[in-house]
Amino acid sequence: MTTPASRPIPATIAAVVRDGHVLLVRRANPPDQGRWAFPGGKIEAGERLEDAAARELFEECGVRARPLQVFDAVDVFDHDEAGALRRHYILIAMLCRWQAGEPVAGDDAMDARWVPLAELDGHTLATSFGVAALARKAAALAAEAGIL
Repeated sequence: MTTPASRPIPATIAAVVRDGHVLLVRRANPPDQGRWAFPGGKIEAGERLEDAAARELFEECGVRARPLQVFDAVDVFDHDEAGALRRHYILIAMLCRWQAGEPVAGDDAMDARWVPLAELDGHTLATSFGVAALARKAAALAAEAGIL
C-alpha cells in the first residue's frame, strides 16, 4: 500500500550557466541542508515544469531566467537515522538561460552564488550528489545552444 509520505514528490531544478559559471544555492533545509545544489523545489498542482523552474529560481535567489529544455531527471531519497524512507523526490533538471539579476539568498537558501565550473571538479564545495555531473551536462548543452 502506498502512503502519501511514500509517494514520489515531483520537483524542478534550474541549471543556469553563464560565463563559465553555474548558479548554485546552499540549501537551508533538509535534505542536503548546508550543501550546494541547483535552485529548485516542488512543482505545484497544475503548474508547468517551465513555470515551476522559473518560479523556484526567482524565489530562492532572485535571478530571472528563461527555461529552455528538460535535460535530466534524478531520484533523491531522504532517509531517517534508522534508514527508513522519509521522502522520495524526483528532480527534473531544466536548462535555463539567464535573463536578469544577481544571486541573493532567499526562501530556502542560506547562500547563492555563481560557481566556476572548474571549482566543482576540485571538490572544494560540499555539493549535493550529482551536482558536478549535472552542471557539466548543462554547460555542454548551453554551449551547443550558444548561451554560454
